[in-house]
Amino acid sequence: MTRILTRPYDVRAAASLQQCGHSAPIARALAARGITCREDLEQEWKGLLSPAMLEGTREAAERLALARERGERVIIVADYDCDGATACVVGLRGLRAMGLTVDYLVPDRVLHGYGLTDALVDIIAGMNPRPDLILTVDNGVSSAAPIARAAAMGIDTVVTDHHLPGPELPKCAAIVNPNLPDSAFPSKALAGVGVMYYVLLTLRALLRERGVYDQTTQPRLDQLVDFVALGTVADVVRLDKNNRILVAQGLKRIRQGRTHPGILALFSVARRDAKEASVADFGFAVGPRINAAGRLASMETGIECLLADDPERAHYLADCLNNTNQERRTLEAEMQETALAAIAGTDLEQTPALAIYDEGFNEGVVGLVAARIREKTNRPVVAFAPSESGNLKGSGRSIPGVHLRDAIDLVAKRLPDAVLKFGGHAMAAGLTLRPERLADFRAAFEEAVRTLADPHAFEHTVMTDGELRPTDITERLVMETDRQIWGQGFEPPLFANTFRVLSQKIVKDAHLKLTLELGTERFGAIFFRRTAALPGTVRLAYRPVINAWNGRRTVELVVEAAEAAE
Repeated sequence: MTRILTRPYDVRAAASLQQCGHSAPIARALAARGITCREDLEQEWKGLLSPAMLEGTREAAERLALARERGERVIIVADYDCDGATACVVGLRGLRAMGLTVDYLVPDRVLHGYGLTDALVDIIAGMNPRPDLILTVDNGVSSAAPIARAAAMGIDTVVTDHHLPGPELPKCAAIVNPNLPDSAFPSKALAGVGVMYYVLLTLRALLRERGVYDQTTQPRLDQLVDFVALGTVADVVRLDKNNRILVAQGLKRIRQGRTHPGILALFSVARRDAKEASVADFGFAVGPRINAAGRLASMETGIECLLADDPERAHYLADCLNNTNQERRTLEAEMQETALAAIAGTDLEQTPALAIYDEGFNEGVVGLVAARIREKTNRPVVAFAPSESGNLKGSGRSIPGVHLRDAIDLVAKRLPDAVLKFGGHAMAAGLTLRPERLADFRAAFEEAVRTLADPHAFEHTVMTDGELRPTDITERLVMETDRQIWGQGFEPPLFANTFRVLSQKIVKDAHLKLTLELGTERFGAIFFRRTAALPGTVRLAYRPVINAWNGRRTVELVVEAAEAAE
């Protein structure tokens, strides 16, 4: 059952924000997200945290400057998701603009696994000419052994990452990671692409100090912020103030037509208007098309699309990514149907967690399937697929109140011979499992979640920003909402009211089209992915949006949850 709750908020902060010009509903929503003054909503460059505050950037910049002086070859080792791809592109474009010789290597999800591994180090060592310096982006902090292997071969490493470190930090030229235990950098939510961007800013400042550039001759790194914004949103990191500035600046460039051909081509194949670019476009249209390459093909296609300066080549590669994404969507739908069938007889009241396997699952897509089943069941889910090694590759998604990595860690301690490798964080994790131990894992996983779960974790709750008056639901409210950068950890306002349902019908066999009455006003509404009828009076959680059709603009409500009216 869904419970619709109202977020608490600071009444004094809300009043102060109203005095700054915000409407009462938006002031209330902002105050509930910790905003207290106009400065908290800064979207200009001047509000960005200084690169000098991020530990390790100076050491990384000095090693890269040395590579520039010596004419050394740098190889970027990327990750196969959108954050890794954009970090790679930012690194390539930025370092080349500053005179370095740089190439890249991105691991294959199936052949190599995640990050810098011994196998990748051996590939790098065998290159002709051989690179002198490895630069990891969006990975590397857990690669102590491979980095030591590279050092033994005479290859230095600079690590740029944002993931939690393992028990041993790599011994290398520099590590830049805001999530190191001793880091005091205020923005722990910086994505991998953001970390790489900060290193570039520091390197440019260092080269200015050394007289290589001045303010007029230095490379324009702000031209890369469209990539930074895309990778930040696609990696679903928390949009704190620092990340909101990066995203706002990236969106600004795209809307003004000053973006790169690859991003423009991806907007085109996704049938999105770049002049109206939004956070949602990054998260649900552009990002998934790049991620699809890493899931089913090679991320080189995504990286090359973003590197392309020729619009025709960019569009060709964007088409390739679009086709791969269509394949991914079809495969995901088939796997989701199989997963739902597998749990059809499960008593969820007695089952705190789910472990799902099918021999037809694809390891590049199981994480998406786990996320979908998690949404439908409100349970932590790990979905497994067979791998070429003969083991099972699992990807999991969790719910608030259940730390997934800690749960798998507990399983690994109980079944040390079954869980071969694992990693992740509170809401997402991955692991490798011996196939004959799947049943043991399932039982131990359920027990671990029972042990660790918050008692209220399995209640499906939706947090809202309170009620609106009928006269509040206007185009002006929508436009005021759209002026802010909303996203993960800074969710857009969601309101709740009790409505009379005047009409309802199913459209496209999947969604509920509604006519609702609030007071004396009527509103059109859509409840996506719901076909069950609503009662005549019902409490709904919703977002007002603008519906533009045939030159006419009306306010429509997008419903996200329903609860029985009191």
